[in-house]
Amino acid sequence: MTPQPEERQQSGTAPADRGHGPDATCVLVLNSGSSSVKYQLIDMADGSRPAAGIVERIGEDASSLRHVPQDGEPRETVRRFADHGEALSAVAAELAADGLGLDSPRLAAVGHRVVHGGQRFTEPTVVDDEVLAEVERLVPLAPLHNPANLTGIRTARELNPELPQVAVFDTAFHTTIPEYAARYAIDVETADAHRVRRYGFHGTSHAYVSRRTAQLLGRDPADVNVIVLHLGNGASASAVAGGRCVETSMGLTPLEGLVMGTRSGDLDPAVVLHLHRVAGMDMDAVDDLLNKRSGLVGLCGDNDMREIRRRIDAGEDDGHGGADARRARLAFDVYVHRLRKYLGAYVAVLGRVDAVAFTAGVGENSAEVRAAAVAGLEVLGLEICPERNAARSREARLVSPEYARTAVAVVPTDEELEIAAQAYRLVTG
Repeated sequence: MTPQPEERQQSGTAPADRGHGPDATCVLVLNSGSSSVKYQLIDMADGSRPAAGIVERIGEDASSLRHVPQDGEPRETVRRFADHGEALSAVAAELAADGLGLDSPRLAAVGHRVVHGGQRFTEPTVVDDEVLAEVERLVPLAPLHNPANLTGIRTARELNPELPQVAVFDTAFHTTIPEYAARYAIDVETADAHRVRRYGFHGTSHAYVSRRTAQLLGRDPADVNVIVLHLGNGASASAVAGGRCVETSMGLTPLEGLVMGTRSGDLDPAVVLHLHRVAGMDMDAVDDLLNKRSGLVGLCGDNDMREIRRRIDAGEDDGHGGADARRARLAFDVYVHRLRKYLGAYVAVLGRVDAVAFTAGVGENSAEVRAAAVAGLEVLGLEICPERNAARSREARLVSPEYARTAVAVVPTDEELEIAAQAYRLVTG
């Protein structure tokens, strides 16, 4: 069965100058970063991945491209890729070598991850010059991400001007948040003039996981309320009522909300003023502190939950629990405490919660985080079965006991499939 995107994201206008025959079932998903390009070719007819790969360290002498065809040995190219144009040209050549180049009749579209779509882009959008100009206008809201996303789109357009390019926005799923939840309590004129409001991020993951959780329960997404906890190096929570996001933890930027690998998440905004006035830190230094030297790495020096748990366990095993283990334990406890606060808050927002879904690197792989996050929350209907929780699997699964009032699920995210599904449905009508 071909995966389908959310109903609310199905509208849009596909280009009239490219027909889509029965063989055009593939979507090339591109995620262009500042110095990298990740890609997957997904066949929407059966969900298979004919090819995938990554170009890293673009602009450096030691650039590399790793291409992994579905039915063949991985191929690696190590040479300088001066810019995204060279990198994407090399990707196109690798795909062509597998018979699936950008001019292949099997290719229906290129789906691009775009981090920030502001309030305008509420669904996947076929890219034209006007769309490019608007995404460019949003660069101040995502200065690290939107420029790289734009470069990927422009380069792909140049390589095949007739191939539909579809932008799928991280923020789009969260545009259903009510105005009272999206607004910050600051002067309205100032907020509107500078587009200050809650936008939210990781939207493709939250959309996919909330819908997949409903499927796991055997229910229609429109009838299910889900709290999604996307816990990777970046982390965010969302409250999804009947398939529509009504609250999310990230705000104007991806800095707000949960404790993350290197980001602080929530803090008193006066901390910024205090550090400026008392510590003499300028805005660039504060920005670097909160985004790159905070979160888990700021608390204990590690942003890998596996290493943090190893340090905790080593301290418990030696019976001493030295400073290294204590710092790791503090980081873990701060992380989980913030997570539990959001769980409780989103239960209050939704009123009825049918499931809590853990996803992304930490959410999918750390049984300790899942157990600690719901420990003692039986009053909210949340329990975990230790045996189910400890069992490792790559499949979506329930880790709550059969009798639990609220399901607790582990649902591996698939943002690439979500982007491909949204792009494919848009261009094929």
